Amino acid sequence: MTLAERLGYQADQRLLIITSDNLGMYHAANIGCYESLRAGIATNASLMVPAPWAREAVRGYRGADVGVHLTLNAEFSCYRWSCITHAPTLHSGEGGFPRTAADLWEHADSDEVRRECRAQIERAVAWGFDPTHLDSHLSALVLRPELFDIYLDLACEFALPIRLADPRTEDKAGFPLRSLAEQEGVLSPDRTAVLEGDDRPHAFADFLASLEPGVTELSVQPAIDTPELHALLGETDHRIGDHALLTDPTNRRLVADSGAKLISWAAIRNLQRRR
Repeated sequence: MTLAERLGYQADQRLLIITSDNLGMYHAANIGCYESLRAGIATNASLMVPAPWAREAVRGYRGADVGVHLTLNAEFSCYRWSCITHAPTLHSGEGGFPRTAADLWEHADSDEVRRECRAQIERAVAWGFDPTHLDSHLSALVLRPELFDIYLDLACEFALPIRLADPRTEDKAGFPLRSLAEQEGVLSPDRTAVLEGDDRPHAFADFLASLEPGVTELSVQPAIDTPELHALLGETDHRIGDHALLTDPTNRRLVADSGAKLISWAAIRNLQRRR
């Protein structure tokens, strides 16, 4: 039985989750994520608990569907954050988390990774969030076997679905991550996609036109246009464009006309917990 059928839909139904990532990373993202949820077509957000603006995201929370974006990297050269458990192997020589997944993989102790990721989930719960899912910043937990085991264990412990690499890119991981998740009863959308190119409205229209049956997650990074955003990023157009796309009222009709149905990660979480 397909995931769509287990959720109560026909096998050929096209179900779409739209996740606004990077909640808590910076103020422009907090506004962009919440506006995309409250006035737009996003169905979820994903919270970076260790990031500097996470507590401000807590202040703005009003019960929307939010997952935990497990974070073990801080990729910006001028903007750092670090682990909440003060684990020494999770810090780079620059202070804070390492910038790249490869650097993390070279130095991280698995026990410290497990402790840090569990603490991030527990802190989100303590802040009042009811997490809908887990995903992994820069896919750091997905593409490394020993860290994927931790990712999967936490999904089982907290009864949460997870974001996995798209099936077409599973070869990059080098191990059968989807089969391993299925064996543990951990659910995931059939595929995860991102928009390509500078013209976000055109990219979104093309994405909807090619949407396959089943459950697809579209991962976006909405942010409003602020001096902070420009100071952090050399390229801001995609994130500003994602915010404009998600909050454009015409796009709700575009989704409906395409025959796709918007759903939340919460539907998958609830199914997993019933099982």
